[in-house]
Order: sequence, then structure tokens, then C-alpha cells
Amino acid sequence: MDQEKYAIVDIGSNTIRLVIYTRDKSGRLAETENVKTVARLRSYLSASGKMKSEGIDVLIHTLQSFQEVTRHHNLKEVKCVATAAVRQATNQEEILEKVKEKTDFSIRILSEYEEAHYGYLAVVNSMSFENGFSVDIGGGSTELTFFQNRKLIYFYSFPFGALSLKEQFIKNNTPTSAELKTLRAFLKEQFQTLPWIQNKKLPLIGIGGSARNMAQIHQEHIEYPLAGIHQYTMKEKDVQMIKNMLLSMDFSEVQKVEGLSKDRADIIIPAIEVFAHLMRCIGTDTFALSRKGLRDGVFYEELTKNYEDGLFPNVIEESFHDLAIDYDVNLEHAAQVSDNAIMISQEMEKFGAVALTPEDMRYIKFGSAVYNLGSYIDADASHQHTFYLLANRTIDGLLHKDRLIIALIASFKNREVFKRNAALYQDWFTKEELAKYSLLGAVIKLAYSLNTTKRDIVEEIQINFADEELLFKVYCNSDWTPEEYQAEKQKKHLEKLVKKPIQFQFVSSS
Repeated sequence: MDQEKYAIVDIGSNTIRLVIYTRDKSGRLAETENVKTVARLRSYLSASGKMKSEGIDVLIHTLQSFQEVTRHHNLKEVKCVATAAVRQATNQEEILEKVKEKTDFSIRILSEYEEAHYGYLAVVNSMSFENGFSVDIGGGSTELTFFQNRKLIYFYSFPFGALSLKEQFIKNNTPTSAELKTLRAFLKEQFQTLPWIQNKKLPLIGIGGSARNMAQIHQEHIEYPLAGIHQYTMKEKDVQMIKNMLLSMDFSEVQKVEGLSKDRADIIIPAIEVFAHLMRCIGTDTFALSRKGLRDGVFYEELTKNYEDGLFPNVIEESFHDLAIDYDVNLEHAAQVSDNAIMISQEMEKFGAVALTPEDMRYIKFGSAVYNLGSYIDADASHQHTFYLLANRTIDGLLHKDRLIIALIASFKNREVFKRNAALYQDWFTKEELAKYSLLGAVIKLAYSLNTTKRDIVEEIQINFADEELLFKVYCNSDWTPEEYQAEKQKKHLEKLVKKPIQFQFVSSS
């Protein structure tokens, strides 16, 4: 059976990109093809704003090459959107007519609001931030939004982007000190015109190729151990460090920097200056990268049309639902394991074995829901596969550290395996945090054993502390013999961590 495919052509001021998405079995749109051309259409706008015939020819030629791909995939309808370069062209009607005449595509020119709104939709439907700013630096414009409680409050489109800033302020490939001083003064003046961004102390979320490249450079520079760029975070000092590193190099060296696309080597400095100045104006120490941007926002508008304000009610819940479907997780079993783990954790907190924060409760909920997920690949090496899959798969709504924590507790086999998995990330956690997550992993493993037959028989768990041991009183609505056997077998992991013996008393709930 043919899979549903969707495609979009994004005609930007710097690049033109074709992306094809395939709907997977969870209903999620997964990117399967991504083709781009560095067209730099912004460079073909004359002083009067007219796009030169050479620029139109570049656009037509690029779209004709893209249509070979879309025809091959039997894509009868392809969304085709254009941003600043075409929007700012005084002869845009001529451009639209020629594209329609000579290619399969019909261009929709996005307004400044639409361009900003789609970027905002991409951020709030794929990240955990309730409040913050999004910035999308294109070649010829920069879209900035402020959202609060996931609602769009303000937006503004600056008529400059990484390419136009380069053309306006930097004569050669590498900026001089005087050029940087002029550029910085310009950016400071521009951003001071917006009172709603000043000293808000909220995260700045970067969208688009320049933001992605900056984050990739940083990951390469620090030898980042996790896969994925979406929801990657940097501090202000990290942004400044990357900028200073690039400024210390000659242009031939910049072109070879790992993580930086060679075609962005001459425009990356202006883009980073924008990020740095915005962070300073906002008063934030958090820059986060959204891999999802304008193109994703266009599809989110359709995918969320039945939801209020076009927003998924809960991004993380949506992501874990997709995970469950993708890896054939038994949802009823997962819910029971989660309930068991939460009951045990709350009971253990009563006698001081662990102190739980709201975040910890969330880790328990989601970690237990995907415990043993790796059995989808190989039951014998389930724990290894569970850790790898969760640690290295993008999970919308989870920052990288949160994703790693869930991977550690959901893959818990024993204390030694936990330590091996955590070894590469020792600097990310305190010893106390690792001890807590190891304990939560052991709790989830025990909770899983209490539903070993997937009959959901456990209704309540009480823990009593007596005579230097823990007595687990487990109320069941059916015969518990298999669950008792497994619980007795698996309790040793929790016993080692709490340093107390555990006894079980299974009781009929009737």
C-alpha cells in the first residue's frame, strides 16, 4: 500500500528547498527527502526592488529540477511558498506568472505575519517552552515572535536577514573590526525599537539554517555525545565562544569548520550577531534550537485544525503516543506499569527513601510507559536498544537532558548497566541525581514485573517500614502467582539501592 506523501517547496532569500514528508503509522509526518539549492535570490533584487531576469531564471531552473523529483514520487499537489525575496520584489506578479507557466508549481507569497506565525506554530507544537521568543533569520528578513502560555502575543518582521546584512555591512567574506562595530550599532538600534522584548528573561528559540549551523558547530566543538539537534540548548557564553572562534579564523578555515555548511560561511557571523544581540536585549541565558520551522508550521496548521488555537494540547503526550505506536507498545500495559511505578514511588517517599519533584514524577510516568521499548528490535538485548533508541531519537517536548534521564530509567537492567550507560554523561549530573535516577529505574523495573502477564491485576500498593525491612502490600483483583514470582526475582535491584530487604504480601482486593 502506498504511503501518504506531502511536499513543500520553500523559496527563501538565500536557499530554495524541497522537502517531502511521509505519514508514518503513528500519523506523524516524517521528513524523507530534503533537497536544496543555494539560489541567493535576495542578491538579484535591484536598488528599486525589482528582481532581475537572472534571478527569475535561477528560480525557474531550480523549480524545474525540483519537479523532476516531485513527478518521480507521484506528488500531484505540492505546496509552494515564498518569503522575503519574492515578497519584497516589485515585479512579483511577473515572477508568479512565469513560475506558473514554466513549472508544475503555483507560488503562495507569505505575508510577514504568516511567515512569523508558521515559525511560532512549529516551536510551540514541538517544544516544551510555554513562554519565550522565536527568531527566524532568513536571507532577507528576520521574523521575531513573543509567545506567552503558548499564545502568540507579538510579532515583528525586520526587513533584513543574514544575506542582506552581509551585503549591507561586510564588503569581503570576513568582517573587519570597523564593519562589526557598524553592524552591531545597527542591530542594537533596531532591537531597541521593540519595547516588548526588553529584559523579559525568557528563552530565545532559533529557527532556520543559520541557527541550526551555529548549534551544529557547538556540538562538534564540544564533541556532544547525543544525536539530534532539535531542542538543543546553548548558554550566552557558548554563543559568544562560537562567534569569537569564527572571527579568529581566516575565511578558508571558516569554510572547513565542522557543522557549518560551506554555503553559509560568509553569512554566519551576521546571523550570530543577531542571536547575541537579541539574547542581550531579552536578558536571557538560554538559546534553544528548533529543527522545526516555517515548513513544519504550514503542515501543523492543517494537522492541528481540530484543536483550539491550532495547538497540540500536550506536546510530550503526543510524542509518547507516537513512540508507542511506532514501537508497538501495549498502551494498556504501559499505563498499568506507570500506575504501579507511581504508587511505589509515592509510598517510598513517605518514609524518606526518595524525595520526588514534579519533574521526577513526569520522568516516572514517561519512563515506565516506554520501559522495555527495545524489545521491538530484540528481546534479548532489550535494555541496550531501549537506551539507544530513547537517548538518540528526537522526542518533541523534551530537552536533551530530560530525554537522557528517561532513557536511563527506562532501560534500567541493574545498577552496573545503569552506570555504564551514564558513564559518558557524568558531567551532566550530580552523584545525588544519578543515585535518584538509578533508584527510579529499579522502581520501574519492579513495577513492570508486577504486570508481567499484562492482565492489569494490581489495584493498590502500600509499603510499610518495619523491623528494618520494607513490606510491600499488593492488592490484586486476580490470581497473582506469576506476578509474585517475577517480583521476588526482580526485587534485589531495589533492595541494593535502598539498602533494606523487601518482603511482599499479595492480597485479594475483593
